[in-house]
Amino acid sequence: MMKRLLLPLAALVVAFVSHTAAQESPAAGAFVPVTDAVLQRPSPDDWLHISRTYNQHRFSPLDQIKKSNVAQLRMAWSRGLPAGTQESTPVVYRGVMYVIAPGASVQALDATNGDQIWEYRRTYPQGVTPTLARGKSLGIYEDMVYFGAPDGYLVAIDAQTGKLRWETKVDNGQITAGGLLVADGKVISNRTCEQDKRQFCFIAAHDANTGREVWKFYTTAAPGEPGGDTWGNLPVERRAAGPWGLPGSYDPVRKIVYWGVANPNAYTRFKRHGGYDVVSNTSPSELYSNSTLALNVETGKLVWYFQELPSDDWDADHNQERLLVHTRVAPDPKFVKWINPAIKPGAEQDVIVTVGEGGGMFAVAQQTGQFLWARPFPFDDPNVNMTVVDVTTGKTGVNPDKLFKKDGDTITGCYHNTRGLWQIAYHPGKNALYVPFHDQCLSMEAVHSSTTGYGRRTGVFRPGSDPKKYMNIGRIDLATGEMRVIYSQPQPTNGSALVTAGDLVFFGDLNRRFRALDADSGKVLWENVVGGMIVNSTITYAVGGRQYVAIFTGAAQSATAGPLGLAVKMMAPPVGAQNAIYVFALP
Repeated sequence: MMKRLLLPLAALVVAFVSHTAAQESPAAGAFVPVTDAVLQRPSPDDWLHISRTYNQHRFSPLDQIKKSNVAQLRMAWSRGLPAGTQESTPVVYRGVMYVIAPGASVQALDATNGDQIWEYRRTYPQGVTPTLARGKSLGIYEDMVYFGAPDGYLVAIDAQTGKLRWETKVDNGQITAGGLLVADGKVISNRTCEQDKRQFCFIAAHDANTGREVWKFYTTAAPGEPGGDTWGNLPVERRAAGPWGLPGSYDPVRKIVYWGVANPNAYTRFKRHGGYDVVSNTSPSELYSNSTLALNVETGKLVWYFQELPSDDWDADHNQERLLVHTRVAPDPKFVKWINPAIKPGAEQDVIVTVGEGGGMFAVAQQTGQFLWARPFPFDDPNVNMTVVDVTTGKTGVNPDKLFKKDGDTITGCYHNTRGLWQIAYHPGKNALYVPFHDQCLSMEAVHSSTTGYGRRTGVFRPGSDPKKYMNIGRIDLATGEMRVIYSQPQPTNGSALVTAGDLVFFGDLNRRFRALDADSGKVLWENVVGGMIVNSTITYAVGGRQYVAIFTGAAQSATAGPLGLAVKMMAPPVGAQNAIYVFALP
């Protein structure tokens, strides 16, 4: 365990300039730089990426907490956080937790008790509202922590002192909606882009030591570029589809970054093009919206892409994480609707797996982007908005019955917010993927005069579904594609899944419940009621041989409000403004 530092009163006086320093780091004078090798093979004790490792597994090798003793978990510490939006996941390195605090500051905390080590604060210009910032993750490399600030700056902070090392302007504040990936000595960032504006629809890489821009990849294709003819006659400056969701994954051997892109906007095809039949109903259409991108980490050049949902008409984002998995590929037609006949059943290969916010689960070859298999997710339904048109090529299409063909049309389409921006988890020992999901569809009206293209828009229970099983956890065998629902409840979630070598699945919900499940059966083995809605964040780490499990509570934006709007009658009034950190450990 780390020794607490006893400081004179004068040393506790805080002077705000661009940062504050409340005390020295527990590791002061002995900071060990975070090298590329450390990022590629992090210690089980640390949590260095949004999902712990580059492959986005959210699996921890720690097993001190296991099925036989998880019922003994107790709160080790908690700490209140400032007011504002909370959608982030912390970084933990050698006993220090680095946090995006609501209100767009960065804090370093002693990970054993929550005591503040330092805080970095910026003075934001008029017109910037830091309490609305919704950054998903920090980055760490060498002796710096990286932060996407809501004034559009990428910021490098000294990991020991909280002092500013460098900053560089990258956009007008859109960076704050995304997260950071540090790879190959670069800080790679994503962002949202404004309605009908291409200007900030890009992924960017900056030199981690200097902040110099290394490359920039626009996520909507321009005329004369590959895919540039898939937008019809829409002017290039109006081609908008942002990569703003969860940050990408990285293969340090192939030196490829894999990133997801969200829906095109404005949200309806009629609003974008003046008609619903102007662009193709099958891929490729409006590239690279709702696609997986493989980019060369050194140059930012496109290696390949795969489009999951072409020419979206419903704001059905596919901007979640891309998991990198080595698995036997033997999809079973009893469970998987679309299978490439060229697959050699049982052969092992590197696969990219994605599950979209608007439903649909895809497995493609990591090296080439070749389509392997796909299934409606979570369930097959006549209202599903997508299909696979050609199982050999993997060409995808929209369900034409769900397109808005005239002003005032109303559709019920599946799915909607079935996954938000919480993360899913993969247990390599079981070859099992754990996905918290909502059995929720969308009722939406086309209103061509609105800026977005829609009017009334709300989540609805899937027709015929059981409201008492609104929120579920699916356990999916990544060899066969079989899904078993191992846990169900009526209350919604917004908490990321975490799976551990102790064969436990941790997740939290919007009803303030934090739980540990048996990774095989889904049986609840432990539960704790906290002070607010649990959002994203679920991690585990160890300090001094003691394993901790941590969550954040607070209020997110669309990913929380959507499920709450439908399910609020099935739970006590939600506690939305209680921003805090809760950390648990064995006695």
